[in-house]
Amino acid sequence: MLAAVFPGQGSQSIGMMADFYNASDEVKNLFDEASSILGYDLWKLIQSGSEEKLNKTIYTQPAMLVSGVAAWSYFKLHFNISPNLMAGHSLGEYSALVCSGTLKFSDAVYIVKNRAEYMQNAVPKNMGAMAAIIGLDDDAVVKLCVEAQGNDVVSAANYNAPNQVVIAGHKLAVERAIKLSKKFGAKRAILLKVSIPSHCVLMDSASKKLRNLLKTMNFDNFSVPVLSNVDVKAYQNQSHLVESLSNQVCKPVRWVETIQYFKDQGIKICIEFGPGGVLSGLCRRIDSSIKVIRYDSIDACIEVKEENLK
Repeated sequence: MLAAVFPGQGSQSIGMMADFYNASDEVKNLFDEASSILGYDLWKLIQSGSEEKLNKTIYTQPAMLVSGVAAWSYFKLHFNISPNLMAGHSLGEYSALVCSGTLKFSDAVYIVKNRAEYMQNAVPKNMGAMAAIIGLDDDAVVKLCVEAQGNDVVSAANYNAPNQVVIAGHKLAVERAIKLSKKFGAKRAILLKVSIPSHCVLMDSASKKLRNLLKTMNFDNFSVPVLSNVDVKAYQNQSHLVESLSNQVCKPVRWVETIQYFKDQGIKICIEFGPGGVLSGLCRRIDSSIKVIRYDSIDACIEVKEENLK
């Protein structure tokens, strides 16, 4: 039993995806098509742009969407293998939907372009932040946020792994939570390099705009089931897609439960399609019995062949 997962924001880096791009016309075509929709040269940005620019969500989200789909595209050129389940972390869910066959690539680029703009504009510049809290269980993080919030917003945003939860909200409240975290017993608290506070109520306005956009889009049947970040259930129909994808920007990502669902369904191997290897590390921490393969370079083809996947 095999699962495919796709990373989101935080896995990007200048120079990513170069070997796939240089080895495959299909990958080049994906970046070219995306660039024509976005109105700028996405590949040039990824290869020779500034890290600061790539880390802005309006650029990060399209870059990670296309990178996930590109890695999957290269995989499908070399292997006649279909996973039993798919999932994506936050923005990575759109890559999963494209690769599952339910969302056209061009539509996904258009949606993500607008999603990123909605999210960027939801909170004034430098007013929001996110931080990773290491060494506290979920309940302790919730209590930490309650104590730190005051008149501001701060809450759990990503349940990434046991004792690793990302929080999001107003910058001042997140900074207070970082300072208070040692009092609660945290090992580390790290301010993340992101331009928006995703997966919290500050994204409510973005959620409403995204819902209206998604209602105008067409979704096809799934070739592979995709799990929702919001309720950890396989998407059933267009209504479910619209509601979960719009709610996703202001609700926590339930990644621990996603990997636990894989385990319960008999998943033995999980392949991460896209750069960074973040999800591979999280999967190992959640359940080390699941074999993890990072498909972020051509060399990964060797590991897939060695596993003799069927």
